[in-house]
Amino acid sequence: MKIGDKVRFLSEVGGGIVKGFQGKDIALVEGEDGFEIPMLVKECVVIETDDYNIPLKSAKKANVPEVVDEEPEEEEEEKPVTYRAPEIKGNDVLNVYLAYVPQDVKAISTTAFDAYLVNDSNYFIDYLYLSAEGKNWTLRSRGTVAPNMKQLLEEFEKSELNNLEHVAVQLLAYKDDRTFLLKPAINMELRIDTVKFYKLHTFQQTDFFAEPALVYDIVRDDEEVKQVFVSADDIKEALLQKDASDKPKMPKKHQPKVKNDIVEVDLHIHELLDDTAGMSNSEMLNYQLDVFRKTLDEYKNKKGQRIVFIHGKGDGVLRRAILDELKRKYKNYSSQDASFREYGFGATMVTIH
Repeated sequence: MKIGDKVRFLSEVGGGIVKGFQGKDIALVEGEDGFEIPMLVKECVVIETDDYNIPLKSAKKANVPEVVDEEPEEEEEEKPVTYRAPEIKGNDVLNVYLAYVPQDVKAISTTAFDAYLVNDSNYFIDYLYLSAEGKNWTLRSRGTVAPNMKQLLEEFEKSELNNLEHVAVQLLAYKDDRTFLLKPAINMELRIDTVKFYKLHTFQQTDFFAEPALVYDIVRDDEEVKQVFVSADDIKEALLQKDASDKPKMPKKHQPKVKNDIVEVDLHIHELLDDTAGMSNSEMLNYQLDVFRKTLDEYKNKKGQRIVFIHGKGDGVLRRAILDELKRKYKNYSSQDASFREYGFGATMVTIH
């Protein structure tokens, strides 16, 4: 966007000519009444610019001899608007991305984040952005993304990350001013690895943002991008699997520790077993969950007792299994992320009630 571009507003009626800027985020847009309106750059879409070799009205008149006409302006005003937004060659296939951008990448452990939907196509996209809590869904943002634009969905703090582990994006693509090929409706569910929001290297440079971003593919070349993740059903199946090899039970290395009246249980498999040779991933997960259950049963009569289960970050399978157990079997117990200062980002604290 530059001075002289003609823009329209995304979230309200109106538009005009860009006359200047206040900083890097605010454009001064002159409307038909001659007043300059300060407007966020991200809330404006360019509809007429020399960058696409589309001459402005003033440029069209430059090569035409001046003719004195009694009512030239009235004739100009009566002409219907026939402008069509320019399209990018080769962008008639859908490419849509969900992106998370830290507001201050230098303070990754404390910064807030912006969530964006990126529309890298010549289609308008109507969208819904939702998050799940159990089987229920919450609408977080809805609207329309113009062709070849990105849309701010929301701003959120680190404290809201637990509400973003399971999100969904629903999309409808179309063109409102010309014929187009019909695209299928998209209903995409994603598992967001919230641990990545604490790691600087997971945010990479992209073509869509000046700052590093964490980007998830929603649609790539008209195809919905399926995400591979461990579902609750997969975890339940692993919990029900029995050991078919009759291996002798391996001894525990460590007993629970008590620190400042808080019981600490390290669920890392190498801290629980001396040897895991021949064990499958599901068998090790089963063993870790058995230790988790036995610990809760041992302290079930100690109201107010706090227990920290150290499960590590990894790919999050053990953490999700623990949270699933708490929701299904231990509904009366409260749980939260344990102290980051004490345990990093891989521990959950349960309080007995």
